[in-house]
Amino acid sequence: MSEKGTGMLAGKNCVVMGVLNKWSIGWAIAEEMANADARVAITYLDERSKREADAFVIAAPGSVAYQCDVESEESLDALKVSLEQDFGRVDALVHSIGFAPAGELKGRFVDTTREGFKIALSVSCYSLIASAQRVAPLMTDGGSILTLTYLGSDRAFPKYNVMGVAKAALESSVRYLAADLGEQRIRVNAISAGPVKTAAARGIPGFMDMYNFLNERSPIKDDFTASKVAPLAVFLASDGAASITAETIFVDNGYHAMGM
Repeated sequence: MSEKGTGMLAGKNCVVMGVLNKWSIGWAIAEEMANADARVAITYLDERSKREADAFVIAAPGSVAYQCDVESEESLDALKVSLEQDFGRVDALVHSIGFAPAGELKGRFVDTTREGFKIALSVSCYSLIASAQRVAPLMTDGGSILTLTYLGSDRAFPKYNVMGVAKAALESSVRYLAADLGEQRIRVNAISAGPVKTAAARGIPGFMDMYNFLNERSPIKDDFTASKVAPLAVFLASDGAASITAETIFVDNGYHAMGM
């Protein structure tokens, strides 16, 4: 940890949306940003996850937690008001949110329901757009917007199903947002992370196959964890990434580049 006030994100206000618990990628990113001397705000979904959010605030003095349901326009509007009141300016926004109904991840993709498709695309993709609508106006000195994606956007993984389609839409949204917001010196990028053993990931029936394949076939054989993703998020939120936008950057031990 740096001497206080000299870290890569010193003086910056960073918002991490979708911090579920200490095993989540969102938590790892928020923790790394706090260690880089950013002032961090996190969002959590409901009372069930509030206890974990409160634990983060205790562990990272100066941070704050807000409840936010990205499916509610009123909740998103309230988040914007709170950030404006408590922070004034936002320098970085991390979108670590994705969801599809469990039933859509069990069978074949061809059996995806209309309602399941709507939910997956709304929560996993549109929520980035809706969040950017609220937070971008607070990025008065430019900024960085990041989201989390997965290789299933480009390749078919068993049981990933509609989440793969949602991630493909998310990556396309990154490019369109980057085009819109570049004049405001706001950068928009996606981090394509390898499979991490999070509570959310374990809800995907084929997750362990995805995880084991990465460990078997990646050039780098180190165990892949959320802590491997967080440093890139810090860099992309920093001034060192001032000319990087509209990119999907892989952090997966090199698995995405392998054939056999």
